[in-house]
Amino acid sequence: MSTARVRLTFPEHLITQPVLARMMREYDVEPNIRRANVEEKVGWIVCELAGEREAVESAISWLRDTGVEVDRLGDVVEG
Repeated sequence: MSTARVRLTFPEHLITQPVLARMMREYDVEPNIRRANVEEKVGWIVCELAGEREAVESAISWLRDTGVEVDRLGDVVEG
């Protein structure tokens, strides 16, 4: 089991889409949302993505390909 701590920034056209639900189904990766802010034109989520290492990396690549900005974070998730 592997965990990646990330900040996901969603552009306006993806805010209303079930991106995390698709990621969970397709890659068997579980997000643990720690912080989030969603507004009309932009939204972001700080979360931990847990699953098999290859699945987590594939999910991150898929998120980027979908148009989500993915920033890897250090050990501090909240602050």
